[in-house]
Amino acid sequence: VPSFSTSFGTSAAAMPPGRCITIEHDASLGRFSALVHGHLCVCDYRLRDGVMFMTHTEVAPELEGQGIASELVRAALAYAREHGLKVRPLCSYVQAYMRRHPEVQGLLG
Repeated sequence: VPSFSTSFGTSAAAMPPGRCITIEHDASLGRFSALVHGHLCVCDYRLRDGVMFMTHTEVAPELEGQGIASELVRAALAYAREHGLKVRPLCSYVQAYMRRHPEVQGLLG
């Protein structure tokens, strides 16, 4: 199972700089995940015909605002780019993320 080590986001509510989470990708489940302080945080997707349908993002309420969902989505979008996939954001969080980050809008399909 490939894993990615990534930093938390840098918003004011984010954890201190230098804190990292490890994001794992389980292609058989269609899931990017991170275990943070005992809580499973996920970004789920389905692949069909070269399109990554991003269906669900979830972070425990006590972990919200720390950039975790953003990092999960960033990892998923990087995977899509590296594998030549288009992205269809069905999850409202992913839709909002892609609106806020014009650099990933070329992945929309």
